[in-house]
Amino acid sequence: MLILTDDLGWSSLSSGMDRRIAGSGSDYHETPAIDRMIREGMHFSRGYAPDPICTPSRRSIQFGQTSVRQGDEEFARSYRDAAARPRSIPEALKNIDPAYAAAHFGKWDLRAGITPGHLGYDESDGDTGNRDGDSSQDRGDKWMKEYIHGNPKQTDSLAARAIRFMARQSGAGKPFYLQVSHYATHVNFETKQQTYSRFSGKKKGVKHDNPAWAGMIYDLDTSIGLLFNALDSLGLAGNTYVFFMADNGGVEFIPPVSNRLDPPSAFSKPMRNAPLRGGKWTLYEGGIRVPFIVKGPGIRAGTQSDVPVAGWDLLPTFCALTGNAPPADSRLDGGSFASLLKNEGKGKVARPSEDFYFHRFHNSYPHSAIISGSYKLIRFWKTGTTELYNLAEDPGEIRNIRDREKTRAGKMEERLFSYIRETNPVIAAMYLGDKN
Repeated sequence: MLILTDDLGWSSLSSGMDRRIAGSGSDYHETPAIDRMIREGMHFSRGYAPDPICTPSRRSIQFGQTSVRQGDEEFARSYRDAAARPRSIPEALKNIDPAYAAAHFGKWDLRAGITPGHLGYDESDGDTGNRDGDSSQDRGDKWMKEYIHGNPKQTDSLAARAIRFMARQSGAGKPFYLQVSHYATHVNFETKQQTYSRFSGKKKGVKHDNPAWAGMIYDLDTSIGLLFNALDSLGLAGNTYVFFMADNGGVEFIPPVSNRLDPPSAFSKPMRNAPLRGGKWTLYEGGIRVPFIVKGPGIRAGTQSDVPVAGWDLLPTFCALTGNAPPADSRLDGGSFASLLKNEGKGKVARPSEDFYFHRFHNSYPHSAIISGSYKLIRFWKTGTTELYNLAEDPGEIRNIRDREKTRAGKMEERLFSYIRETNPVIAAMYLGDKN
């Protein structure tokens, strides 16, 4: 099972994502069910979403590829042809065992005319987007208005559909893959009255202080707890792996600001993903480093892994957990981290490249990034500037060491440019001057 949440920041849970870093949890939110998952499983201090916005991340996860490789507008043209594109998660699992049943409930949002059914899901809610999760379509003041609802962001109904699916497959003795893609915690702000009252009456934190957002996370967490309880009652907990992550980081402030690329010192209060910099829409750590947790058989309870993993690693990992190799496809960017799960989070992940590659598709501030071990380089295409950070010493990306480490920066930039040229001629033509 994959539980995919929306716009959930790395430090948004009541449990911290890195025991070594103070403030890696929330000073206001409460997430008891997800905290239980951390206690019972393994969490990754450096788990990465494939992209700092929803749609490219969701595409990437389905195929085990970076969003750089998949592209933006060209994705729809390239991936509608099932014979020409790589296998999706359900297709890969069914190729291993045709008995697999697959379901996707919640936010789909590939924005390409490609439905869950096209990718091999047997059951789904269809080609859904953000609006399908909202009780109101009023978008005029979406960052300020709060909505009280009995089924906020469809958290309860998503859990009910997921539980019914699991019960049917369990009764039939069939293996299954279930993806529950929550609409929370994306705007609009929706929460239950009792939950809103709970956080309205609670002392606000310095970093997190919005009772409607805190309520939305709490309702999301309660829904996730229902899934865990169902796994227990159905007798599935002992042979089911559960993965949890977000599609990107949380917004940097409520409401968001236009100068979101500025350093934390430019603002009068901590950013919402602090101690990380930035948030959704940017390739700073706050935009792509997200909660990333796994529980299941053979995983030592309460372990933290500091090995970097990413959303494009899920497909090969799922295949490996069935005892099989991923599809033999040179276009696959991810690698299996199943060995980490069985070895207390220690080891290495074998991928075609040891580096992680990202690109922010946006005409106003396009930028790309490469992460190589503890080092991260960001290239801003319109200004031609480059920033280099040592994440081991500076996870908040405060000290740009580009001028001090010119040789390292130059080599990382070369690898970034090479990967872009190899995988995406559209980006290469736009920013590197290559002919498309």
